[in-house]
Amino acid sequence: MTRLARQLPVRSPDMDPSRSFTNAKEAVAYLQELYALSTNFLRGKFQKVLSDGAPHVRYRAFYPEIRIATTSHDVIDSRLSFGHVSEPGIYSTTVTRPDLFQHYLTQQIDLLITNHGVPVHVGPSRTPIPVHFAVLNDADLTVPQDGAMPFALRDFFDVPDLSTTNDDIVNGHGFKNEDGSGPLAPFTAQRIDYSLARLSHYTATDPEYFQNHVLFTNYQFYVEEFVAYGREMLRDPDSGYTALVGPGNQVITDPDAPLEEPAKLPQMPTYHLTREGDGGITLVNIGVGPSNAKTATDHIAVLRPHVWLMVGHCAGLRNSQSLGDFVLAHAYLREDNVLNDDLPVWVPVPALAEVQIALEQAVADVSQVSGYELKRIMRTGTVASIDNRNWELRDQAGPVQRLSQSRAVALDMESATIAANGFRFRVPYGTLLCVSDKPLHGELKLPGMASAFYKTQVSRHLLIGIRAMEALREMPLERLHSRKLRSFEETAFL
Repeated sequence: MTRLARQLPVRSPDMDPSRSFTNAKEAVAYLQELYALSTNFLRGKFQKVLSDGAPHVRYRAFYPEIRIATTSHDVIDSRLSFGHVSEPGIYSTTVTRPDLFQHYLTQQIDLLITNHGVPVHVGPSRTPIPVHFAVLNDADLTVPQDGAMPFALRDFFDVPDLSTTNDDIVNGHGFKNEDGSGPLAPFTAQRIDYSLARLSHYTATDPEYFQNHVLFTNYQFYVEEFVAYGREMLRDPDSGYTALVGPGNQVITDPDAPLEEPAKLPQMPTYHLTREGDGGITLVNIGVGPSNAKTATDHIAVLRPHVWLMVGHCAGLRNSQSLGDFVLAHAYLREDNVLNDDLPVWVPVPALAEVQIALEQAVADVSQVSGYELKRIMRTGTVASIDNRNWELRDQAGPVQRLSQSRAVALDMESATIAANGFRFRVPYGTLLCVSDKPLHGELKLPGMASAFYKTQVSRHLLIGIRAMEALREMPLERLHSRKLRSFEETAFL
């Protein structure tokens, strides 16, 4: 904050005080009321400043917050991994976009009230809303870049604060809010707002279209098959799917309607096959590399998806594998090096039984092969992810020894990153890859080979991922989000 900003009087909207609720829907409705009051105030004042010039006051509005206080060690169903606090105390979290998170907030608040038998308190927090985030969903307003206005915007409005857009809660232990309360949710409001803005930028679709089941891939061919599958589902009145959404927020409900490719594709083209209650499937083409994989999962995590899976191509490392075989990851060798500061490599990233079973069963169902015969087309084992796309061009002695010692059966650049970030963010994860080349055995991915391979395998591989997601969709959330993803000290919210 500049010296001028400290000297100006502050104007804020008149906010009602905190209220207590024993009904989750009423609590969320009040969150929406407070949030709308704050953001409408900031949008109105920002528009006034754009037209009238620099004001003589500083405008500030605040995120709403949820707060709960418990005084006893309540006996909670030990099977539950979320929906309760670990010990007596005061817990709080700031909230943004309660319209977007309405179902999630209602569910999580209801669990708190039910499990602890105490009310939740909803009111304004002490955390200012950055003006950038307040105007984010107003098509008529944009915040100019710093220096584009004749005055410094931060002198009159709050701007994003990097010190609060971090992952201290999910990465650490013993985190406390500034007022001493414990965290109630894994992300703060500013962290969520930051990611929502980045998601729109990277995927060219609004966060509201993201579904609870997310598929990641590293090839455009899967996108084309996904669009074709989506159209097929829209033709089927019994499929339960309601629309197909593409970049540019194009929404089609007619299976024959055009879905135009934008003149400028986003960095991560994303498509959503929607279903009531966000129960559909989102496909994100993250492209190649661990950096993209981290970027995508860093931001999608704030939407609290129920599960995400990687369905992409890999190098097969065993002579017994053939092009087109599947690899179900049971473990990961992390040489991607993008999460070392957030999740050290000594942290094990376990396979999740519920996801593994769903993927294996989907392979059996789609391929019509089961039991011992499944071993002919699918290997389970360690997947290694690296950050050097052309590792084969170097001396192979070191890498090959590590791959052999780890018992790796496949190598790619994204899977370990996606799984590790799923573990880090408490989002169930899994990996099913398809062998597209065998560099250690002289079978390189050449244009002619790739063409034939893609034609025969992409459709089946994608369908397996979709079938696994549909099976996981039917699983109760408390079973899918098992306790193995929770640490010693966890937030009550999922």
